[in-house]
Amino acid sequence: MGEIKIGNVSIGNNYPCYIVAEIGINHNGDVEIAKRLIDAAIDTGCNAVKFQKRTVDIVYTAEELTRPRENPFGPTNGDLKYALELELEDYQEIDSYCRQKGIVWFASCWDEASVDFINQFNVPCYKISSATLTDSNLLRHHRSKKKPIILATGMSTVEQIDRAVDILGKDDLIILHSTSTYPANYDELNLKVINVFKNRYKVPVGYSGHETGIATSVAAVALGACMVERHITLDRAMWGSDQAASLAPSGFEQLVRDIRLVESSMGDGVKRIYEREIPVLKKLRRVHN
Repeated sequence: MGEIKIGNVSIGNNYPCYIVAEIGINHNGDVEIAKRLIDAAIDTGCNAVKFQKRTVDIVYTAEELTRPRENPFGPTNGDLKYALELELEDYQEIDSYCRQKGIVWFASCWDEASVDFINQFNVPCYKISSATLTDSNLLRHHRSKKKPIILATGMSTVEQIDRAVDILGKDDLIILHSTSTYPANYDELNLKVINVFKNRYKVPVGYSGHETGIATSVAAVALGACMVERHITLDRAMWGSDQAASLAPSGFEQLVRDIRLVESSMGDGVKRIYEREIPVLKKLRRVHN
């Protein structure tokens, strides 16, 4: 299970958990909200922020786009989908802003044109969403960019994941265990899959969580997750389909803090008496041998 680098940060079993704040579409199509989310993510101490990029008329059928759906941008689903997409000028601003602030950004791309679009910014890696895991041509197109790949596995069978891994190869591959419900119920998280994946694929394995709380994402790290991705929002009461499955800045800050505490608590597995235990030993132990 080798080391993978995103930018200059190593990811794998012997390295600190790489923590990704997924902005996704929580910016609601507003680059200024996106920048506020970037600032909030930086303040939590996470490693990177992530966006989503879709070419709307490729990803969605005309029938789906004309379907009635009440939303702040109009009466149809198409009004919503187009409004949530940031344009070239927006991503140029995001790229410049992240470089200025010193935080890594990348995106999950839902079609080949979006991969090409994001590639112009020389992002350090790509995320393949659970929704696109079975799109073999899209997987191959991602691989053609010769960047590390993060593969989410929600709503996928082991056989489908096997096929995706066969197509992508195991070099520079990180697999994320995930459950694609928003928000996810705790009895759907199945965190034991993390070690099943580690044993099956012999690549770094992380966790992409959509639950409302923090404890289970921290537990994923104790179980061996080398990467944790959670959605971030300015306010969970904001309009948007992902807001309820997101963490507000204070919650995300607690997540990062607790992950780092768990990491420092894991130790090396060698049982020893610590210096600070010796006075207690002398005070409390009746029989010394």
